[in-house]
Amino acid sequence: MEASMGKSVPPKKPRNKDRRSREYLTDDEVEQLIKAAKNVGRYGHRDSTMILLAYRHGFRVSELVSLRWEQVDLKLGLLHVQRRKNGIATTHPLYGVEIRALRQIGREKQDTQYVFVTERKGPLTASTFRKIVARAGELAKIGLPVHPHMLRHATGFKLANDGRDTRAIQHYLGHRNIQHTVVYTELAPSRFNGFWEK
Repeated sequence: MEASMGKSVPPKKPRNKDRRSREYLTDDEVEQLIKAAKNVGRYGHRDSTMILLAYRHGFRVSELVSLRWEQVDLKLGLLHVQRRKNGIATTHPLYGVEIRALRQIGREKQDTQYVFVTERKGPLTASTFRKIVARAGELAKIGLPVHPHMLRHATGFKLANDGRDTRAIQHYLGHRNIQHTVVYTELAPSRFNGFWEK
């Protein structure tokens, strides 16, 4: 109706399933993303560390860009994850590669409360991280349009394929409702292992 009155109507955003065949990345694809991000621009280490943490801890974009140093305990190897969207806060272990990457960022932080910052020491925006991930996806030649939430889905599928308990995955991702977690275990191809063994 607005179009007939001379006003322009923006085009409808295509549905995700019309743009890409799946909404998650494999472990190998995430590694390719990390490598691609590391090798581009002046902030390759920061960008690759963001992708690594988003994947390893199932961060939403808003959770990642708001990550503060007070949530990171490098001495004990712990990460205090504050979830958004009414999610459950959890504490995750940090592993060697993550600790080393965060230590390097910490040496460069210069009195900032946020872990991932701009040149002016303000927190990175969600929009900036979306661009970082999209650019890394193109450079890595993943073959489908990549967005940050695919890293969170990749976490769920990786844990489900590894046979992790559904309740443990639920708490790791901070889901209040287990129905959001069951999606990963329902689609995990490891459920079908052995169907055609001789």
